[in-house]
Formats: sequence, C-alpha cells, structure tokens
Amino acid sequence: MATYVLQMAGLVFGGVGMVGTVAVTIMPQWRVSAFIESNIVVFENLWEGLWMNCMRHANIRMQCKVYDSLLALTPDLQASRGLMCAASVLSFLAFMTAILGMKCTRCTGDDEKVKGRILLTAGIIFLITGLVVLIPVSWVASSIIRDFYNPLVDVALKRELGEALYIGWTTALVLIAGGMLFCCVFCCTEKSSSYRYSVPSHRTTQKSFHVEKRSPSIYSKSQYV
Repeated sequence: MATYVLQMAGLVFGGVGMVGTVAVTIMPQWRVSAFIESNIVVFENLWEGLWMNCMRHANIRMQCKVYDSLLALTPDLQASRGLMCAASVLSFLAFMTAILGMKCTRCTGDDEKVKGRILLTAGIIFLITGLVVLIPVSWVASSIIRDFYNPLVDVALKRELGEALYIGWTTALVLIAGGMLFCCVFCCTEKSSSYRYSVPSHRTTQKSFHVEKRSPSIYSKSQYV
C-alpha cells in the first residue's frame, strides 16, 4: 500500500513537472522590462522569451512577434532554447515510462522487480530533466541580475526576472521530487522482495530439520516391533 501511494505521488509530481516544463518553454516572460521614461510619460512592458518577444503600451493590446533569426537571441537564451526543448522531450519520456511501471499497469506483466526497474529508470530520467530545466533558468536569471547591477548597461536595456523563471525553478524542484519518489519505490520493492524470498527458505529448512529429526524415531519403533 505504501509503495502504491509513492507511485501515485511520483506520477502526479512527474505529470505536473512535464506540464510545467512545456509551459516554461512556451512562455515569453523570461526577461521582463517595465520602466517610465523621464521626459515622456510612457509605460510599456517588454517580454522576451525563447521564441518571441511581446510588447504592450499603455491602453494598447499586447503585440507579439516571433524572432526572425536565432542570432537575434542572446547566448543564454539560445542555449536555453535547446535545453528546454530537450527537457520537454525527456519529461514526456519519463512520464510514459513511469506509467508502464505503475502497479495498475498490466502491459508489462506482474513481475514487481521488472516494474521496480522501470520506475527506477523513470525516476532517473525525471532527476536528469529537473537538472536540465534548472540550468537554463538559473543561467538566464544570473545574466539578468548581473546586467541589472552593471552601471555600464543602459537603463532601457536592463531586464527583470520574469514569471517563467519562477515557474521554471518550481518545475525543476517538482521533477526532482518525482524522481526521488520513484527511486524510493524501487528501494522499497527491492527490500520487500528480498524479505519475501528469505522467509520461505527459512521455513523449508525448519521443516526439513523436523522431518529428519522424526525419521530415526519412527524407524526405531518399527524395528522394535
């Protein structure tokens, strides 16, 4: 029962992490700027993501534009695009692998050791995915903070941390938690299987010992008669 609860919790964490990974990859709120110019009262929001940038002026609807070229992105966003795409694929692969290893799934048989190894594989992939998500999010955040406190960078070019970065950190933690839960399920399965195999051998030894102990007495009685 405990392993089943851990499996369901790990699957929920993995599903949430998969959805969060795809959402962070698509969201344009990686780098956000909001400033007021000194002479003209102009308030605008500029969002820069992995695939597009969006701009909204006062009382005007948001306008988004897809990047014309990969060279229009900064190096950190270029690397983040590839890493987040890889993380999206890995999260989906880990989620499908975890479904195959669930206790309620019958397509992989009823062998608990095989299912435990499948869940261990899914857990390792979830852990790797969490690290892959954590790297680009932290990289972009560090570059934003470095430029924000750099006096040589113009004020209009400075950016702030967007919502996608906060969601990315949360998603990475959820993926790592899901992977650790599946690894715990594998450890519990291995312990229970080893205990299950050790008990019958002990009982068989006791039974054979009693049989061997009784046999001389039976034989001696028949010989006496």
